[in-house]
Amino acid sequence: MALAATPAGPKHNVQGARQSYYDRISKHDMAPLWEKLRQLVGNEPKTQCAPAIWRFKDVRAMVMESADLISAQEAERRVLVLENPALRGQSRITQSLYAGLQLIMPGEVAGAHRHTASAIRFIIEGHGAYTAVEGERAYMAPGDFVLTPNWATHDHGNTSKEPMIWLDVLDLPTINFFETMFAEHLDEESQRVTHAEGDSLAFYASGVLPDGSTVVRNRSPVVNYTYAHTRPILERLSKTGAVDRRHGARVRYANPITGGWVMPTMGAHLALLPAGFAGERYRATDGTIFVCVEGEGSTTIGDKEFAWSAGDVFVAPPWVHYAHAAAKESVLFSISDRPAQEALGIWRELD
Repeated sequence: MALAATPAGPKHNVQGARQSYYDRISKHDMAPLWEKLRQLVGNEPKTQCAPAIWRFKDVRAMVMESADLISAQEAERRVLVLENPALRGQSRITQSLYAGLQLIMPGEVAGAHRHTASAIRFIIEGHGAYTAVEGERAYMAPGDFVLTPNWATHDHGNTSKEPMIWLDVLDLPTINFFETMFAEHLDEESQRVTHAEGDSLAFYASGVLPDGSTVVRNRSPVVNYTYAHTRPILERLSKTGAVDRRHGARVRYANPITGGWVMPTMGAHLALLPAGFAGERYRATDGTIFVCVEGEGSTTIGDKEFAWSAGDVFVAPPWVHYAHAAAKESVLFSISDRPAQEALGIWRELD
């Protein structure tokens, strides 16, 4: 036998009755979904991030000034965090990624540690400093793309006579969202070098593999994807006419073992934009960080245009249209959380 519904009473009492009900269930740590459903399940993504740019000519002096205020040893990592202007105080450039500009001065060492967050270094200025990753030292130059994967021991040092500045990008917000951050420091300031420079590239990205080697398949074993190696590939690609109408002549940094992304949570590209390039609009669900490696041009993100030149870092939020234009031949590096989104089956793109 069906029970009769309780009369709601006069119409003007409905909201009061509902609120009384909400107050009662709140005491039992419950809430009505129907009051939040449209906020939780929208028709399309609504980003909280804002487009932004950090022009190297403006911020370089501030990065250098930090060396007068704190040593690399005291800071552990002397970095200025690039905070998305819509996410201030959260140490993130997008909802899922952290970015910062790191400085290491001649003679300094940033001590060895490891953590569950994965990291990349993209070199902006300087020659001759190194990142050591699991026994291999990679001496770096502008345009180099250096990996320090999840739980890989790494340290930095500068044996040159000039400062070095690079962009750090880490999946820190993602790792902390899952509440899975672990970290530990080595007893020694620098890890023991057990490989010659370039061993990882030679062993794993040359079409051969050391016999009997075991490799973690979900991350690339290569430490440094040097710009000296990748830049000519862009030239070759461009000469074949393979210039995408949105992205230019673009290559994807790949795990040579699987052909997949270099890391499970972050993926990167390098693109050449020919002189006069006027790209078509594009958007995708991965908020993307760009670095101008060389050249000059502009990117329209939403309704804002950002002029850029060498060393500038800018960010396009998720699901916001952007379009590149190049006044002269230019190269753009980009990185996003696309691999994580693809693994979860939630990544989308739209022209």
